[in-house]
Amino acid sequence: MHYELYVDSLFLLNFIMNLYLLMLVNRTVLRRAGPVRLLLGAAAGAVCFLIPLLMRAPAMVKFSLGTAAGIVGMLCIPFQVRSLRMFLKLLERLLLYSFGIGGGILFLVRSLPGIRSHLTGMMGILGMGAVFFLLYGRLKGGMDMEHSLCSAVLSRDGRQVKVCALIDSGNSLVEPVSGKPVSIVSREILERLWESDREFFRAVPYHSIGKKRGILPGYLLPRLQVETEGMVSVFHDVYIAVSAEVIAETENNGLESVNMILHPGLFSGRRREGRKKRQNERQNDSESNNTRQNAV
Repeated sequence: MHYELYVDSLFLLNFIMNLYLLMLVNRTVLRRAGPVRLLLGAAAGAVCFLIPLLMRAPAMVKFSLGTAAGIVGMLCIPFQVRSLRMFLKLLERLLLYSFGIGGGILFLVRSLPGIRSHLTGMMGILGMGAVFFLLYGRLKGGMDMEHSLCSAVLSRDGRQVKVCALIDSGNSLVEPVSGKPVSIVSREILERLWESDREFFRAVPYHSIGKKRGILPGYLLPRLQVETEGMVSVFHDVYIAVSAEVIAETENNGLESVNMILHPGLFSGRRREGRKKRQNERQNDSESNNTRQNAV
């Protein structure tokens, strides 16, 4: 029996289906991968799918190599995997959505024999994939991290402080000049990182229940590492605001106290709508080399 395979059609089909999967996975990790990286990851997976067509080896060897290379490319390129644990967590979510979309497509093909010839074409498969992509995208999965406890390591001038942090979607603080997200730490953490050198800061306005408005002192933290559910993220030049009150006391319950509230926008790079940097002129901004002049 003779089959004709169109490489361009195979690539396009796999590329779009891979993109569906990566966008769903990205949703469960607070959209830490940007659109360019998602496209590159989907393209890498599609290219690796074509490897078995170019090799001369036993079918099982070709299939295994193509699948393994495709999975590694799809996960490592968009999400910048930093550990085996992180890779396995992402793989778990990728397989979950793969079986979900694949099983849904197979169910529709078997349930609608009258239009099977249309469903099994490229446009039919992409259309069914889009339906299940939208369906799963609307579901509230158990892997949403916007209210998760995690471990955070704050670093400055050779000092490191490890704290228990909470990713809280209720934190909407932004630095007023750059529009960057601002996380909140307790005063105890600030004192361990800055000691007495705290005269230069950025004023961060806030609103809260019981108090219409106020100002929190904000500082630029050189490095922040966050680990949650096996996912490790490293951020540089992160704004933190200092709370004079205890953030969350849980030691009496046998749990570690929460000393930091993370802004979920850190993971997605979101900024406040309408707030732009000032024409790339940062001479008096606390992010410039001129930090110690007019930083307030």
